[in-house]
Amino acid sequence: MKHWLGWILASIVLVGLGVMAWLYFAGGSGEPSTELTTPPLADATSSSAAGSTDPTEDAGTIGAAGVAFVIDPTLSVASFEIDEVLRGSPQTVLGTTSELAGQIQVDANDLTTAQFSQIIVNARTFETDSGNRDRAIRGPVILNSASDEFEFITFDVTSVDGLSGAATMGQPIEFTVTGDLKIKETTSPVIFQVSATFIDDTTIEGIAETIVLRGDFDLGIPNAPGVADVSDEVSIRLEFVAASV
Repeated sequence: MKHWLGWILASIVLVGLGVMAWLYFAGGSGEPSTELTTPPLADATSSSAAGSTDPTEDAGTIGAAGVAFVIDPTLSVASFEIDEVLRGSPQTVLGTTSELAGQIQVDANDLTTAQFSQIIVNARTFETDSGNRDRAIRGPVILNSASDEFEFITFDVTSVDGLSGAATMGQPIEFTVTGDLKIKETTSPVIFQVSATFIDDTTIEGIAETIVLRGDFDLGIPNAPGVADVSDEVSIRLEFVAASV
């Protein structure tokens, strides 16, 4: 009996080690395959739709009024938060990356002219407080971003509400941006709550936030030792600084 019990325990341990090894190697290195460049503006105002673009395509304009403000990745962060229970203790996991790109063209005297490009985030480069967790996130069960096919998360603006009148320098502007969020093979409509401020004629700072459900985007949770009760809700946040070009 003890002999068989020993074999069973050994098998469980080997399976666990196999799963951990698979998660480790499936997650890849976390290095981006290419440097992001700013995507071109799409025809996206409060009443028109945006088209998808190549994540590595150079920036461009379509003759809209106003000034183009390009996201500065050195001063901007894309992040997610999700709650889990780790070894019996509740905690909030925070993942961040500065690998993001996008732009807006707008006339500060007439905010209804605002036009947006696609927003792109390199999902392969998210970092948390654990390298093992980062590899699991990049693996096939969660973001699968180690695969070149799913390296990027994209957001295509379809409508903007709440932008009107003129901006006042230093005063935040509150509005919503609706669009199509694509993660892995799933594209779903999402609404971001945005607060943006013209710091001066050359700089816009802002925060965009939303909550999505893991289940809506087929974001699974691998069987990892000590991890339990991972929430379905995921908070997504963009803290951006955009400079005029």
